[in-house]
Amino acid sequence: MEFLELSHMRFSVLEYENRPVEQEKIDKIIEAGISAPTACNNQPQRVLIIDNDEGRQKLNRIVPSKYHIPVAFLICYNKRECWIRPMDGKSSGDIDASIVTTHMMMEATELGLGSIWVMYWNPEKMKAEFELDDEIEPTALLIVGYKSEKAKPRQGHMARKGKEDILL
Repeated sequence: MEFLELSHMRFSVLEYENRPVEQEKIDKIIEAGISAPTACNNQPQRVLIIDNDEGRQKLNRIVPSKYHIPVAFLICYNKRECWIRPMDGKSSGDIDASIVTTHMMMEATELGLGSIWVMYWNPEKMKAEFELDDEIEPTALLIVGYKSEKAKPRQGHMARKGKEDILL
């Protein structure tokens, strides 16, 4: 499938079938995250796979919106491994983790899975609940699974601004 076609068909999925994602597909999603470009190729990303009941219960204590979670990926970065822009000290961590998450999200779509990138959660609670080391910073939560038959794009999902609104 061409990338633009894949990009246009992907939407945030809120409802999933009650069936697990095969390990082979999880492995491909992880491989997509590993292949993602990062600043200076430092590869500071760290990914926690959450695919058991204990992990799902932890997420349900942290994430206010409740989803059926076939599998989730918590994409983090190691603060000590990020490239730092010398002009202002900006870390590449959030950007690197976002690129990794995007690659993983698009691979899930290519594999016929749905996903939602959840941003509404407390990072400190996430760190505590999953006992992440101090140098590990959680950035993105990607929930992935088989879309239910009821899953549809939200109203307005297909609306796009024109080039005249985007280009400077």
